[in-house]
Amino acid sequence: MSIPDGPSCVFCDIVAGRAEASIPYEDDTVVVLMDVNPVAPGDALVIPRVHAGGLEDLDEETGTHMWRTSHRLARALRRSGLRCEGVNVFLADGEAAFQQVFHVHLHVFPRHPDDGFRLEVNTISRERRLLDQDAAALRDALNALRTG
Repeated sequence: MSIPDGPSCVFCDIVAGRAEASIPYEDDTVVVLMDVNPVAPGDALVIPRVHAGGLEDLDEETGTHMWRTSHRLARALRRSGLRCEGVNVFLADGEAAFQQVFHVHLHVFPRHPDDGFRLEVNTISRERRLLDQDAAALRDALNALRTG
C-alpha cells in the first residue's frame, strides 16, 4: 500500500488498521466499508487498498476489480434483508464532482422511494454537430491513450 505524502488519508488509515471501520468484505485489492454518514442502512464504500486520489491515479486492473466488487455488493444488498428497492453506484472524481475524500471510492447504496436522496441535475441541449465534435474529441483522446 502506498501512503500519500502530506495530510493523512482516512481510507489509507483504515486499510492500514490505524482507524476503525465496519468491513463486510475485503480481499488483496479492495476493502468494502460501511459509510459512517450513510444515505440509507447498507450504504457501503468500495476502496482500493492502494492510494489513488482519483480515477486518473488508479490502474485499470484495480478499477475493474472495484466495479466487479460493487456489482457483487449491489446483488448482496438486494438479498441482505435491508430495505432495498433499487441500488445506486456512485463515484465522485475530483472536487468539482463533489469528491470529499481524495482516495478513489465507489459508493454502493440501497434505494427506496422515500429515502430522501436526490440528485438535482440541470441538463443542457447539444446540437448534433456539437455532439459529433464532442465524440471526436473523446475518440482522439481514447486513441492517444491506446498508443501512448
